[in-house]
Amino acid sequence: MKFYEAIIIGTGFGGSINACRLSKKWPGKVLVLERGKEYPKGSFPRSPEGMSKNFWNVPEEGPIPRSSKFKRAGRQTGLFDIRNYPKLDVVLSAGLGGGSLIYANVFLEPPDHIFDHRWPETIKKKHLKPYYKIVKDILGSRPIPDTGEDRRKVVRTELYEYFAKHESRVSKRADINVFFGNDFKKPTPIGVQEKNRFGAVQTSCTYCAECDVGCNTHSKNTLDLNYLFVARNSNKAEIKTEHLATKIVPLNSKGEEDPSQSGEHGFRVHYLNLQNGKTSESFADTKRIVVSAGTLGSTELLLKCKTKFKTLPKISDKLGTQFSGNGDFLSFTAKGKKPADPNYGPVITQYTDYNLFSGFDSKKAFLLEDASYPVFASYFVSGAIPLIFKLKYIFHFIGELFKSILSGKIFGRVGFLLSEALKGDLSYTSAVLLCMGIDTSDGKMYLDKKGNLQIHWPQKENRTLYNTIMDVNKRFAKFTDAKTRFPMPTYSWPVRNNVTVHPLGGCVLGPSANAGVCSSDPKTFGKVFGYEGLYVADGSLLPTAVGANPSMTISALSEMVAEGITGKKPNASLR
Repeated sequence: MKFYEAIIIGTGFGGSINACRLSKKWPGKVLVLERGKEYPKGSFPRSPEGMSKNFWNVPEEGPIPRSSKFKRAGRQTGLFDIRNYPKLDVVLSAGLGGGSLIYANVFLEPPDHIFDHRWPETIKKKHLKPYYKIVKDILGSRPIPDTGEDRRKVVRTELYEYFAKHESRVSKRADINVFFGNDFKKPTPIGVQEKNRFGAVQTSCTYCAECDVGCNTHSKNTLDLNYLFVARNSNKAEIKTEHLATKIVPLNSKGEEDPSQSGEHGFRVHYLNLQNGKTSESFADTKRIVVSAGTLGSTELLLKCKTKFKTLPKISDKLGTQFSGNGDFLSFTAKGKKPADPNYGPVITQYTDYNLFSGFDSKKAFLLEDASYPVFASYFVSGAIPLIFKLKYIFHFIGELFKSILSGKIFGRVGFLLSEALKGDLSYTSAVLLCMGIDTSDGKMYLDKKGNLQIHWPQKENRTLYNTIMDVNKRFAKFTDAKTRFPMPTYSWPVRNNVTVHPLGGCVLGPSANAGVCSSDPKTFGKVFGYEGLYVADGSLLPTAVGANPSMTISALSEMVAEGITGKKPNASLR
């Protein structure tokens, strides 16, 4: 059996970066395990039938209900993994490239004051600056091109900028990881393909607003088109998709499983092969492991190894603590008099500062970002207009259609009526308000009596933040003369659940096992206290919310983990 120099579990920002960096040091000796599928260009589902199967439901992983109804539905290894907990729902991604497949592309450095006393002295903003620069270069961060072309005009960007001015707030165009061509000064025409500097073929952004459901044109700079592309094609990393890691066990000097060991002789990783609708168990041995299964996935795997399987009993009791939803809050306005056109352009283009960068207020600090959704979803939104709004069009349409059939002229007037019925649709005048900010970052992840992951979310302690965000939503609705406004439906009474797409914490960095789960010492950065050769690299390392979109900070910290393991300073060429 092959003995690997390293096994990477997961291919989000942490896993992809470490897969690339470690496979450069050990070509052909790194194994990457990804539970989700690979998505070639054009493979993300769009039909209702395809989307219905685009969710993650794997009974062996739990906690999926084992009802007869679920069994009839069968296993699904789709893109979206939606978890429901008391007071909090979490949206995750499963696929080669992890969260980069569905995130909103924004790369944003948090302000200096976010790095408070809970952040070890070795990872303040000044320490992260060089790594921010590198990951920004690799992932091609830049604002949307401002060339004056009509096709590059994003209506909602200007709407949010006008609102910011009305509020006496600062709005800035966000740096986003979207491909507009290799030349930042001269964007490649919309829809034209070319190879990026790593050799992967991409399409200059088509402004289709489908970033969050998987980009079928590969216009997003997702991790499979840079870090993972180099890891596989240049560094010969072995990548196995639809392979779910289930257990980690230390080995002794004889190569046998021995939970009393601390990793000096390596580890065995047990995993499930989920390909072709079947399940088979296997394992692989390695000298070192980088756990990068995401905040929930990494924490859950290590919790099970610590308390359920008892194969990693020495992990710090801090495991699972300092959980944060990064202050995520989603709300909407509809039927406004100012057009928003949320179905065009990259999913986020700007951010407006509310006491995060300037005038910091730890209980009210957040960013307001514009957001889009795909054109195909707009038809659903328009279809959701109350029937009373449509009756005049329906009766008029039927009457004119009847007259047209009698006259033998079934085209022209009916087309005009369809145009009248569709213009000014609910979607065109609706707006999505995406906010993220500073929550208390003191939630907890733990295993219940059945061994399934649970989250305690202190929602009440974060109400000041959420109420402040709702006040802004109210003012936005008034500014656009919207007829209605509402938060994410699950936040409405009596459910009152928050939704986060940026879960953080659980395996936090610290100077000792009493303060964190993983080492903040640059020489052993990300190493799990109590074990040699066991590391974590993903959002679970972050000690607190960062307010800004966290992917840039996760990437910077992951580069630091890789540097500590390989002993090599990272560069932006990946060569």
